[in-house]
Amino acid sequence: MKILIAEDDTTSRLLFSATLRKLGHTVTAVEDGHEAWKAWQQGEYPLLISDWMMPNIDGLQLCRMIRGEPGLQYTYVILLTSLDSKGSYLEGMDAGADDFITKPFDEEQLAARLRVAERILGLHNRLHIQATHDHLTGVWNRGAIMAYLQKELERGSRQGTCISVIVADLDHFKRVNDTYGHPAGDEVLQEAARRMGLALRGYDRIGRYGGEEFLITALGGDGSQAEALAERVCCSIRAEPVNSRFGKIPMTVSLGVATGYGQSEDAGMLISAADEALYRAKKAGRNRVETSTRKV
Repeated sequence: MKILIAEDDTTSRLLFSATLRKLGHTVTAVEDGHEAWKAWQQGEYPLLISDWMMPNIDGLQLCRMIRGEPGLQYTYVILLTSLDSKGSYLEGMDAGADDFITKPFDEEQLAARLRVAERILGLHNRLHIQATHDHLTGVWNRGAIMAYLQKELERGSRQGTCISVIVADLDHFKRVNDTYGHPAGDEVLQEAARRMGLALRGYDRIGRYGGEEFLITALGGDGSQAEALAERVCCSIRAEPVNSRFGKIPMTVSLGVATGYGQSEDAGMLISAADEALYRAKKAGRNRVETSTRKV
């Protein structure tokens, strides 16, 4: 398991790191809450072990900050503390902590608590996937991709960074259903989602926006990079027919691209701009990419 440790005491930090690595976990260790917050924002850590008392940002503040982020992955938080009063535990639970370890820690107790954390995270992840993913294609559902887009727009507004959206619509999909039947249409949707996913970069995200429409988010860069990404997606879809149970089915896609430059947190406005570009792509003959010129 990938674990983030926040501990300002050097000896304790090194001891925790060595013990966790011996137990088979991957560890990132930082010396205070501020560094932990930066590391957590930049990577995905299913488990955080944080000292309660730290300079700058203490364990309680760090926990509240993490719980305040609408992330798509849950982080299990264990607080390290020398406090053992009922009030302290209640305060920690109110801040969003999942468990506590009293210092100095016992290795067997730590291992047992990590096994509990893994069981809870496993259950949470299974439920989370059911709640956030489209059951047919396996990509994020509309609610999840919209929540992610909104979070990244808010972050982009604070940091002045770009985020692009690509609205992709499969061409003549109704014709597929009418000609081959809805089961064939399902296979086309599944294959389209698979090909799009392969064309994306590691930090891009894709969700099923509705019917035969998909929404792709691309962080950083500028509009030209998002347009290049859309062209790769377009090429991957038309590369060859879908080899379905009902025969080979040709497939193409039209895409509209819009880029936000950190000036707005309005997801609807950005998607509207991409939709306008998509409409132009459809009108120009489909199987192509168009980019919005609107400043968002």
